[in-house]
Amino acid sequence: MNRRHFFTVILAALVLAATPAWAQEEQGFKKFDVVKDFADNGFQWFRDAQLLAAGDKEKSNAMTIGWGAVGTLWQKPALTVYVAEKRYTKEFMDKAEYFTVMSFDVENSKVLTYMGTKSGRDGDKAQALGLHTAYTANGTPYYTEATMVIECKIMYAAPFDPSGFKSDVPKNMYSRFPAGVHSMYVGEVVNAWKK
Repeated sequence: MNRRHFFTVILAALVLAATPAWAQEEQGFKKFDVVKDFADNGFQWFRDAQLLAAGDKEKSNAMTIGWGAVGTLWQKPALTVYVAEKRYTKEFMDKAEYFTVMSFDVENSKVLTYMGTKSGRDGDKAQALGLHTAYTANGTPYYTEATMVIECKIMYAAPFDPSGFKSDVPKNMYSRFPAGVHSMYVGEVVNAWKK
């Protein structure tokens, strides 16, 4: 490696390493440790609706989610999210290495309603809402209007296998659910910020 190339690589690494703090702090976010400082009730947090986003700087999409899990898996802090087969966001999740889950305050509840009732196939939902898309150092999209952003690296992804449904709860759900069976995405929490 020649000297000029060496310094270019070092400079690029320094910029990349510094980007997360700069990018989020410019938007009013502060990094926090989910293991120590995640104060929400895990049984209620997803029921209150969150926003899931995946993609890259060229194209991304987000959707409202009301299902999920907060906890520990394989000795890692983890979030599990579920995306139905026919949802546009699934295309992004299946290609993604990372995703974000975002919370919004009550004043932005229209964001969750709109993102949960409109499809990104029909247009740019973030643009329609006037949201500002930003990116983590890993290139994961999030919206600067969020109050909390949790970035996850996908550790496991698979669709539910209907042969594994052991009660009538999932059987009844999918017998009348046109969007198809959900896939499960388990993400290791690698970053978290809140305002």
